[in-house]
Amino acid sequence: MKNRLLVSIFLIVFIDLLGFSIILPLLPFYAETFGASPFLIGLLTASYAAAQFLGAPLMGRLSDRFGRRPVLLVSIAGTFVGFIMLAAANSLFLLFASRIVDGLTGGNITVAQAYITDVTDRKNRARGLGMIGAAFGLGFIFGPAIGGALSQFGYAVPAILAAVLSGVNLLLVGLWLPESLTPERRLAIAQSQKPSFTVKALLAALRRPYVGALLHSRFFFGLAFSMFQTVFALYGQARFGLTAQNTGYILAYVGVLAAFTQGFLVGKLVNRIPEDRLVFWGIGLMAFSLLGWALAPTMLVLLVVMIPIALSGGILNTVISSALTKSVSTAEIGGTLGLSSSLESLTRVIAPSLGGIMIERLGPAAPGLFGFAVLILLFSYAWRNILNLAPSEPDDPHQLETVPVKID
Repeated sequence: MKNRLLVSIFLIVFIDLLGFSIILPLLPFYAETFGASPFLIGLLTASYAAAQFLGAPLMGRLSDRFGRRPVLLVSIAGTFVGFIMLAAANSLFLLFASRIVDGLTGGNITVAQAYITDVTDRKNRARGLGMIGAAFGLGFIFGPAIGGALSQFGYAVPAILAAVLSGVNLLLVGLWLPESLTPERRLAIAQSQKPSFTVKALLAALRRPYVGALLHSRFFFGLAFSMFQTVFALYGQARFGLTAQNTGYILAYVGVLAAFTQGFLVGKLVNRIPEDRLVFWGIGLMAFSLLGWALAPTMLVLLVVMIPIALSGGILNTVISSALTKSVSTAEIGGTLGLSSSLESLTRVIAPSLGGIMIERLGPAAPGLFGFAVLILLFSYAWRNILNLAPSEPDDPHQLETVPVKID
């Protein structure tokens, strides 16, 4: 049963990310048809992340209270409506509105992570969460290439396909996916003392020694990595003259690397290397990889540099989430993953606008140099607060052990 549930979540996340990645590399070019500047293009990407910053923790907390399945349905329905609006957009205003609607309900990855936490034990947690990363990577193998190929028929065509995929996802969740949070566990969570979704709760989480260090690392790693992801189309256009189709193919290549890392390599690594060390060394590898991205003189060098970027990004995305689920009580898992996702979304508010300004005023190397500087500082922080202070027990001494849930 557990394997079937994991395969189900994998398929749902894959279809969701396939739809997302179909339109992601096309948004800058879509916005340019309405006269958007690089700064406005950055704001367009940031608008989705800003809405998700508010929506992801709420979705995570609601899934703790009402169950994973109904919240997944609401989240995917919002994505479906957002893509329909995107396909019908005839102005910058509607482009922004479509991304905001999608972002406000865009907590499906957070809820999928909580679902996997429900049905795996601590030993297999990272491997299970790695499946989400693999689905993400596979989505980026096919999505950008499909979007790039369809863009020649108009930018609304990829958006229509993305909407169709979201509709398929709704059917999969509605007809196939059972609830992972049993009534007994929901009652136990309701009776436990759990933080509400407030700024105060976020600050309290950031003050907890190990959980706070992981959340800080999520934010600053996310800031540097989001800079790479969200301005890559502008970077490629400015540095190498890449078209939407070329950009889509390169991101598909990154997807292959990410799928291999998170679907296969992470599971092998966590069996041999403690998670705190993987986080520490992943930060260092990402730092120097982004430096290589900034200084890449040719397309060949750029493609080589993508390998350690995908490797370190896959490790950090998976292992930080896994470590967080093991460091909080059962009643806090959905909410904590939501806070983590919210911090990552905040980086996507900052990174596109800041990256767009950097490219416009300082040149295409600036975002990579910025990311390198941020991660070198984070590397030092992780040495003091993660590698040398990693607790042998969760921050919460009353943590309830999360065990696989049997679903009849």
